Amino acid sequence: MANKFLNDFKNFAMKGNVLDMAVGVIIGGAFGKIVSSVVADVIMPPIGLLVGGVNFTDLKFTMKDAVPELKDEAGNVIQQAADAVTLNYGNFLQVTFDFLIIAFSVFLFIRLIGKLSRKKEEEKPAPAPAPEPSAEEKLLTEIRDLLKEQKK
Repeated sequence: MANKFLNDFKNFAMKGNVLDMAVGVIIGGAFGKIVSSVVADVIMPPIGLLVGGVNFTDLKFTMKDAVPELKDEAGNVIQQAADAVTLNYGNFLQVTFDFLIIAFSVFLFIRLIGKLSRKKEEEKPAPAPAPEPSAEEKLLTEIRDLLKEQKK
């Protein structure tokens, strides 16, 4: 039972589609890093400059300010420190922008592949029409047909 299960799993894992998908995921992850770098290092600095030097990832709405730790004169903690509670919408904007750039890049890539495959199909020569039978072949065909009719 366990051996059949392992064989089934091995057959599933070794199918071409699964291996192709694994390669696609790995390549996609690397491509995502490249595009994220292009967005963060090339595209976003000029956009940040256009909007007044704002770094999108730093944009946030503070819902509650940070509280410092308070101690009395003896050094006893009266109030624990607490971090600020923030809504980090700038990070959301950055991730959304990254997604749009990646989606657009994939769209352009798929479109390019589609154009190249259509171009290859157009370049293939049309199959040559069957050559016209020679006079001899026509005559032999007529004789064959006449012989078939005589046997009936």
